[in-house]
Amino acid sequence: MALDDVTVAVSRGTITGLLGPSGCGKTTLMRSVVGTQIVTAGTVTVLGKPAGSAELRQRVGYVSQDPTIYPDLRVVDNVRYFAALYGSEAEEVDRAIDSVGLDSHRKALAANLSGGQRTRVSLACALVGRPDLLVLDEPTVGLDPVLRADLWDRFTELARGGTTLLVSSHVMDEADHCADLLLMRDGRILAHTTPTRLRKDTGCQSLEEAFLTVIRRGTAAEAAPTR
Repeated sequence: MALDDVTVAVSRGTITGLLGPSGCGKTTLMRSVVGTQIVTAGTVTVLGKPAGSAELRQRVGYVSQDPTIYPDLRVVDNVRYFAALYGSEAEEVDRAIDSVGLDSHRKALAANLSGGQRTRVSLACALVGRPDLLVLDEPTVGLDPVLRADLWDRFTELARGGTTLLVSSHVMDEADHCADLLLMRDGRILAHTTPTRLRKDTGCQSLEEAFLTVIRRGTAAEAAPTR
């Protein structure tokens, strides 16, 4: 079982961080939201529709862990291709490329880009359709601190513009960029909280230590004898 009794609602127009160790079920949950995961029990509703519905294809953007771009195409041609799939206007291509800071690399072959730049191209391909919901699976893994900070600034701008973002990570210090937090472990949601509330509830200033405290409390509660 990848996900066990997960019940959660994500607020619109916010950044919700999905945090937990590798293998805890983050990607499975995100794929369930996008509609690419077979769900054997329960329901997933996205923007008022069943996840994976045809009506959602132009409203949900998804950036997976591995860049989903064509290495033999230029940056601009990758984004143009996805724009055609979304039915987006030509000017949206330039807007998407500029929004991820790749205007100076628009004619570069994707194969010649760095890992961080390829991640940005994948993001531009998702943004070109102006999605209402953007699902990002560990988009900052392996990036240097400067690139990570720049991407989070861009995510914040999107949220301010009304886009809902669900962003997964196993790096707890990224949680401070999020309005809401979903803390996961072993396929379960341990807590649905905020950075401020998490610190207050655990008495820890370090979010990593706060997460560990939540885990220890949960483990202790499960181990306690029942009467």
